Formats: sequence, C-alpha cells, structure tokens
Amino acid sequence: MASSQPKRFGVLGSGEVGQSLAKGLAANGYEARIGSRSPAKLAKFSKSAGIPAGTFSEVAAWGDAAVLAVLGTAALEVIQQSGPTNLRGKLVIDTTNPISNEAPVDGVLRYFTGPNESLMERLQATYPEVAFVKAFNSVGSGLMVHPMLSGGPPTMFYCGNDAGAKAVVNRLLEHLGWEGADMGTAVAARALEPLAQLWCIPGFRENDWMHAFRMLRP
Repeated sequence: MASSQPKRFGVLGSGEVGQSLAKGLAANGYEARIGSRSPAKLAKFSKSAGIPAGTFSEVAAWGDAAVLAVLGTAALEVIQQSGPTNLRGKLVIDTTNPISNEAPVDGVLRYFTGPNESLMERLQATYPEVAFVKAFNSVGSGLMVHPMLSGGPPTMFYCGNDAGAKAVVNRLLEHLGWEGADMGTAVAARALEPLAQLWCIPGFRENDWMHAFRMLRP
C-alpha cells in the first residue's frame, strides 16, 4: 500500500481500547468512526464524543484505514464481518492479543497461541490482501494517546509485512506521543504479543497500570 497518511480511520471495536483510540484520533486531526456488532449501544458514546457509530462493515468501508480493537478470540470473525473486500489494500492496525478465557496465573495472562506463532500471523495468513500492522497491544487504553510519563515518550513496538503501512503507523505514533520502533515483519508479532503479558503483571499483582516500555540506546 502507499505510505500517504490516511485521514479517515474506522475503529473496529467498541470497548475501552476502541473508544480511547477513536477519541484520540479525532482529537489529533483525523476523522474517526467506531464500529460494533450493535451500533445502538454506542449512542451515548457517540453523542458525548461526536464520533459516529456504525456496523463493522459500514465503518470498514468508510475508512481509509482501520484499527482492530476487539478481543483476540473475536479478531478473525470481526475482520470477516467487516468485509475483507472493504479492507482490501488498506492498513489495519492490529491492537489485539491472543488472550484466552482462562484466568491469569500469578498475574500472567494465558494465551491461546504457542511461542512460535502469533495471532497477527493468523490474521495476515487468512486475509493476505489486508496490510496488518501490530501496534498499541503492549499498553493499556489509558496510556494509548499522549502518555504522560516521567521518563519521557515511551516506545511502541510495531511490526508488519507492508513497509508503506508501517511508515503510516510510525507517523501516527509520533502524532499520538510515542516513539515508534519497527521490529520487522509479521513474524515479530510472536515477540510483541507477549509484551502484553509482561505489561499486565504489575497490574494484576499490584494494581499498577500506569507504565509503559521504553527502548534505550547509547
């Protein structure tokens, strides 16, 4: 895909992550719409945020790019409901993690993937004409937009097979207050998705959710 910056982002997912990113995009010069299986439940959010809601397919067709912000267990299904033809050739920022329905063990989330695979690779293999880029999966919704932390701008690791799509994501991350770090192709999602497990441990064990990763160099 081309690396020109999209103006319209369709956010697929109505939970905290989807709502936070939709509001963040709208507040930083982008047009945003938010999608759900049941758009009516977003009436209050749409009224307060000024962000229109629609079905997954409506929002996917409208956007120049999309953000996938649903439970990992629903990720493949939601892309199907959004309509692969609506997303053909478009950037889809994949914020999902393969979290299973089982309870964490000593603060460590259980995943339904193994160490040599990732949910994003499954998405990319199933929908090869979509330009998936993994990002925003290693921090909580409260810090996704302009995270104000004492150590300076944190690092958001991202990966994907399409260089143009990754260039778009890197610029978007800068707009939203992050330092982007390109980790390579979709295979790198095998390392990036477990970062969510690491990020969540202080939260589950100590109720500390206000932190983020930062890569340091000489």
